[in-house]
Amino acid sequence: MPDRQPGSGRRAMASSLADAPAEVRFFLRRLALLGALILGLLAVGTVGFAVTEGTSLGFSFIWTLDTIATIGSIGLPDDTVGRILVVFLIIFGVGTLFYALVTVTEFFVAGRLSGLLEERRTQRMIDSLSDHHLICGFGRVGRQVARDLRVAGQRFVVVDDTPENREIADDMNATYLEGRPSEDDVLRRAGIERAQSVLACMDSDAENIFTTLSARELRPDITIVARASVEDSEKKLKRAGADRVISPYKASGAEMARLALHPQVAGVVDVAPEYRMEEIDVSEDCDGAGKRISEVRGTATIVALRRTDGKVEPQPAGDRQLQPGDVLMAMGTRDAMERLEHIFESRSASVSQRTGSG
Repeated sequence: MPDRQPGSGRRAMASSLADAPAEVRFFLRRLALLGALILGLLAVGTVGFAVTEGTSLGFSFIWTLDTIATIGSIGLPDDTVGRILVVFLIIFGVGTLFYALVTVTEFFVAGRLSGLLEERRTQRMIDSLSDHHLICGFGRVGRQVARDLRVAGQRFVVVDDTPENREIADDMNATYLEGRPSEDDVLRRAGIERAQSVLACMDSDAENIFTTLSARELRPDITIVARASVEDSEKKLKRAGADRVISPYKASGAEMARLALHPQVAGVVDVAPEYRMEEIDVSEDCDGAGKRISEVRGTATIVALRRTDGKVEPQPAGDRQLQPGDVLMAMGTRDAMERLEHIFESRSASVSQRTGSG
């Protein structure tokens, strides 16, 4: 059995106390202060009775304890100084004991003990996780990220400093750790050393930048995806260490404009900065209707073809003829996808757009 290092128990206790919630640390500090006051009163009373009454230290200690507890079994001293000491001990002793009783009662009655036990259970659950994701921020974007990760069967921990979001996380059966994601201690408690990625999706770009800096410093090899509300923040997040930066407003605006300009495009996904994947409907009067895949695909990759009957053909052969109502799932560069969009654009829609512009 290995020898324990001197002071290892004290260090472990100090570490455990440092990881405890703020309310618990405050409660323990109050108890420590009250304990120190009671010990001080016992010391003062013991020395005071020994000096003024000439009793032994042992009897003086018992007399002090009897006085502070207001038992009164020993009786009052005969001299004035001793009686002043008794009054002093009664006033401060009863006040201190009463305050200690109120403090302990408040801790239990207010439900803080159950909250502490719940947080301990949550921390043990987080400590058992590995290869999980850290969702930093639980606003609208963070909740959607949690839903998608849940559907994908991935494990994750929500880190947020808004107490009201705990109830929402509980309804989603999500592991919730209350604290600021930009703080190193909070990220460690969330298990960043064992995590797979950090998703900084708070409403504040400044908080996302600080969280990215902290996460990159703690784990240089971890994947960090960050949210940016304004364009200037994208560059700062990149410099802070983010691997990918997503701008929800910019992306949604660009997709809305793209879908408005190209009604035949059913959906768009950015695969990489220079690549995107689209679902393109084959309309009746487009140039691509009736043609083979090899004649229209160009440099794009046709990932799948969904027929009008709902049957999906992954990686269809080049000689497959496209019929109106089919849906192409294609991937390629921006130029390649714009070429496909033009081929499958409805002639009537194209004419109406040109007429409107004219």
